[in-house]
Amino acid sequence: MAEFIVGIRFQKVGKIYHFDATQFPDLVVGDHVIVDTSRGQQLGEVAQIVTTPEEPEGDGARKSVLRRATPRDLVSRQVWEQKETEAVEYSRQKLAELKLSGVKIIAAEFALDGGRLTILHTLDGNDKLDLNPLRKLIQKHYRSTVSLRKIGPRDAAKIIGGLGACGLEKRCCTMYMPEFIPISIKMAKVQNVSLAPSEITGMCGRLRCCLQYEFDSYEESRKLMPRPKRIVITPLGEGKVIKVNPLMETVLVDLGEQGRKEFPNEEIKPRG
Repeated sequence: MAEFIVGIRFQKVGKIYHFDATQFPDLVVGDHVIVDTSRGQQLGEVAQIVTTPEEPEGDGARKSVLRRATPRDLVSRQVWEQKETEAVEYSRQKLAELKLSGVKIIAAEFALDGGRLTILHTLDGNDKLDLNPLRKLIQKHYRSTVSLRKIGPRDAAKIIGGLGACGLEKRCCTMYMPEFIPISIKMAKVQNVSLAPSEITGMCGRLRCCLQYEFDSYEESRKLMPRPKRIVITPLGEGKVIKVNPLMETVLVDLGEQGRKEFPNEEIKPRG
């Protein structure tokens, strides 16, 4: 029997993980299934049928879909979601009582049977802070195996949601970004974006994800334009390139006594 791989998503706009569904060849996108994960059995939704699967990471075999989800599973998942909200509030309360500074509780995740509880948190500053007292209090209260998982500021912002720095009602990461793409300061420089923190950082405090959206287009346009400080020939004579505008395809040139003039890139020629 040919291998049948499906992509499973556990959150609405979450990362997609590949599972072996060879025993369930009739699965289609939108079906709900039960799979085994590092955080216990979880209910996930089939997000894609994988036609060219990648090799599983490490030496381990790809995990398999255990079974189709039943109506009872769906109801159970809703019940645990309500308890997750309670777990977040309880964890925050105990965190305050223990006076552990620099820790912020972001979310809680129960396994399908409630046997495992994962508390997602951020930690500023001291990475060696002992969180065992908090974990023990939560575990005693819920009688589940509790683990504390540190996440980054981007992941925290994605879970919390809210307004984007640009004013959109929802942040890009919560609307359609299953994974984060590395962002660099170069992306801002190439697009002539101000390097002021208020202009290039998002609500998570990191470089805005939107800096990647038009970066490739700017890079391609810049290849056809002269570099800053180069001497070029313009319709008004020779001058030094001060700045290029890939979006408008124009070049700002210093013409000496004539001042600075902006020309369409097609009117600029290299000297010599």
